[in-house]
Amino acid sequence: MELFTPEFGLVFWMFVSFILLFVVLAKWGWPVIIKMMDSRAATIDQGVENAKQAKEQLDNAREEAKKYIVEAQARQQEMLREAAKMKTELIEQSKSEAAEAARKEMEAAKVSIEQARKEAELQFRNEVGKFSIEIAEKMVRHQMEDAAAQEKLVNKLLEEIEQN
Repeated sequence: MELFTPEFGLVFWMFVSFILLFVVLAKWGWPVIIKMMDSRAATIDQGVENAKQAKEQLDNAREEAKKYIVEAQARQQEMLREAAKMKTELIEQSKSEAAEAARKEMEAAKVSIEQARKEAELQFRNEVGKFSIEIAEKMVRHQMEDAAAQEKLVNKLLEEIEQN
């Protein structure tokens, strides 16, 4: 039964060694341990604070990204509208330029046709005049075969010249 009932000397030395161990630990061990635990707690608190800040920054970054996305989509829509407007303007400009070119071509064709008509008319008149002169020449030759008719025609022409 000695295990269950220790002697007084054993209890005394155990108590003394416990007090010594307690004093040594209280003087040098516990402050270091508490300091380390406080440091560790401060590190954990700082980590938690950093995590909160990182979460806030992430949330802010997400909101900012959403704003940028919305802004980019608005710019994209504006650019698409502007491109469509430019396309329409270019088409209208091309149509008006084509219409103007066609009008100029039509006017040039009309002028060309009018010139060709006048040239043909002039050529026709020249031909008619030439034929008329040839016919008149043949008629006058026929009438002028005798000398008396020639003299009579010359006198008549001289009288007309004197009157004019």
